[in-house]
Amino acid sequence: MADARSFTHLSGTFVKVSAPAPYVALVELSRNPVNAFHEPFWAELGQVFDKLSQEPAVRAVVLASALPKLFSAGIDFSALSASTSGGSDPARNALQLQKSILSFQASISAIERCPYPVIVAAHGIAYGLSVDIISACDVRYAASNVVFAIKEVDVGLAADIGTLARLPKIAGNHSLVHELAYTGRNFSAAEAEKMGLISRVVQGGRDEVVAAALDVAKLIAEKSPIAVVGTKHLLLHARDHPVRENLEYTAVWNSAMLQTQDLVDAVKAAQKKQKPQFKPLASKL
Repeated sequence: MADARSFTHLSGTFVKVSAPAPYVALVELSRNPVNAFHEPFWAELGQVFDKLSQEPAVRAVVLASALPKLFSAGIDFSALSASTSGGSDPARNALQLQKSILSFQASISAIERCPYPVIVAAHGIAYGLSVDIISACDVRYAASNVVFAIKEVDVGLAADIGTLARLPKIAGNHSLVHELAYTGRNFSAAEAEKMGLISRVVQGGRDEVVAAALDVAKLIAEKSPIAVVGTKHLLLHARDHPVRENLEYTAVWNSAMLQTQDLVDAVKAAQKKQKPQFKPLASKL
């Protein structure tokens, strides 16, 4: 059984981890005053999620801000300036910058790589990099007071950490995605829900949206961990492959996973009209 002490060892300087419920990890961004990301912050976020991926006691993750008024103001501008300064040779500068961008992308993509469902709870200001981070999550909730913006265009660059790669595959309204990416204007929770970036608007602020996200995480944590991990894996595969390829891949995947004891336990519990109790994933993933 997971408890609050189970995951605190994964915490770092800017990213805090706790276990508010059995099998549920709460990951909180915590860099005062506005959760602005510099390299140590985004690298630590990636490291935390990569470590969580190896924890068999985890079944669902909630990602939120520890700061009461906002999710994140996005990139730390001083860090952005430092990353774009270099020597006199443009080609060599470009190769080094490419390495930095790929490393940055890999840190944020650790959220997507995590085998467990990640539910994000956004509130207050959620600018720039916030949208990259939110887009990498599986389930996306927002408080009614949230204000989003794809701000990169306002500082002279195209968003390059995941927003432009993921948002067109998430959203049903591509016209609105283009508008928001080109203009950098603020948009509300209602607009974000309309285009499919978020699936639920929770009235209130941080506490209310985090509570709602934790409720969903607790529900997921009651399910078979084999089934949930497999479902996330196959959904991501479906996003990136044609239907036929995904069906064939799913057949191969389930030819192994259908042999799980979880299936037997679920049927027995249903027959007895009881909630099934599933064993933790037994080994490091």
